[in-house]
Amino acid sequence: MPSSKGQTPSASESGDGNIRTESHLNDQKAPAEATEAKGDIEGLEIPAQLTDRKETILRRTGYTVSYNEDLLIPNWVAWHLTSDRLTGPAKRKGISFMEDTEAPGVLVNTHDYARSGFDRGHMCPAGDNKWSQQAMRESFLLTNICPQAPSLNRGDWNEMEIQCRKWAETYGDIYIVAGPILYRGHHKQIGSHRVTVPEAFFKVVLCMKGEPKAIGFIYKNGDGNRPKGDYVNTVDEVERITGIDFFPSLPDETERRVEAKASLDEWL
Repeated sequence: MPSSKGQTPSASESGDGNIRTESHLNDQKAPAEATEAKGDIEGLEIPAQLTDRKETILRRTGYTVSYNEDLLIPNWVAWHLTSDRLTGPAKRKGISFMEDTEAPGVLVNTHDYARSGFDRGHMCPAGDNKWSQQAMRESFLLTNICPQAPSLNRGDWNEMEIQCRKWAETYGDIYIVAGPILYRGHHKQIGSHRVTVPEAFFKVVLCMKGEPKAIGFIYKNGDGNRPKGDYVNTVDEVERITGIDFFPSLPDETERRVEAKASLDEWL
């Protein structure tokens, strides 16, 4: 619950804040004109509506995306990870990254990432979607993907994904939001469609078991092989940097308390 916003992404200068909501990917494509109030989307993991940049809400089987058609990457991706979703019959073998035909505007494709020097980095990881083949498939939609430095994607970011699955197993369930960070100024772009490359990434995690607690992490989009504690931030600080209000459905007092504190020791 940010009382005041600090530096916000440069994308805020071009967005009109309009929201459109699409259903999850299936054989029956939702009408392009379909709309729904943000408040109707349930779940503690869903951030507050963005009014300073483009936002299209895309609801999938295992996660929800706030997609920015100006940047061609998500503003955020949010999901509720439960212990019973950690295992299942779904396999990633044979699944390729794919266009999201429900996304507005230009459709990002795999050629945009080819020979770019960046990985196609999942925001909601495939490993969190083993419980459903549909969820697994949808995790490879390019609206769930950002250009990510290979060393980050395969290193510390992957380690945090594994850690979150351990927390879901320990606590029964957690609420996660992940996404890109764009600082003001010029942003690198890749591919013929000019997909924006973030300068950094965030992840915030909420646990409601026992005494509620939350923690944030910020990773530079580059080389790094550091202890998890080096990336820890309060959720308040992540809000200040991103301009996103996380966990707005919490009671105000609880939100203020959990977002002001970050102790990795409380989680390990």
